[in-house]
Amino acid sequence: MTSTDDESTFEDPGEALRLIEREQVNTLRHVTPDPRLMYWPWGLTWLISFGLSFLRFSPGGKTIVDMPDWLPLLALTGLLIAAGIFTGVVGARASRHISGPSSRQGAAYGISWSAGFTSLAIIFGRVGEHVPDEMLGLLWGGGMVALVGVLYMAGSAIWDVRDMFVLGAWISVVNVIGVLWGPGWHALVLAVAGGGGLLVAGFVGWMRRR
Repeated sequence: MTSTDDESTFEDPGEALRLIEREQVNTLRHVTPDPRLMYWPWGLTWLISFGLSFLRFSPGGKTIVDMPDWLPLLALTGLLIAAGIFTGVVGARASRHISGPSSRQGAAYGISWSAGFTSLAIIFGRVGEHVPDEMLGLLWGGGMVALVGVLYMAGSAIWDVRDMFVLGAWISVVNVIGVLWGPGWHALVLAVAGGGGLLVAGFVGWMRRR
């Protein structure tokens, strides 16, 4: 490219604006985690753990697949912890080059997730022994999922991301419907609509990112 071409390029306001927009998009893509890595671990967690709960504690007190009573709850707890650690590492790696208010916002948001899950786990563990067995899964599942929905909507308010609010609202509505339907149905609704919604959100986010 000649010096004359360089001058004409920078003298064109439209081309300069398009260059700035491309660089902004590339920078945003570089510092934003892959949506699949952020949503799919949670989607698989819900699909597996709530699916197990439905198979063991089906509506009407029936059992579709015979398994230990503690297995669905153990799977839910273990997979939630694993998904939280995985997405936390992914988010930290993506934001390692970010400093200032955005970095502090991300750190505070991540700590909020950990604090919320830890607090609910301690509370539910303390009162769970006084709850009937058929309602125990509803307590843990409904409470944890309610927290997830609220945190997604809070994240939308922090970063002004509409998709996060839509996802959080969807999760909240699905959770309330499942709780109202009762044990068994709650697990099925969360496995299909909740876990499936997270998988779809990850895919849609990835397509938009491309």
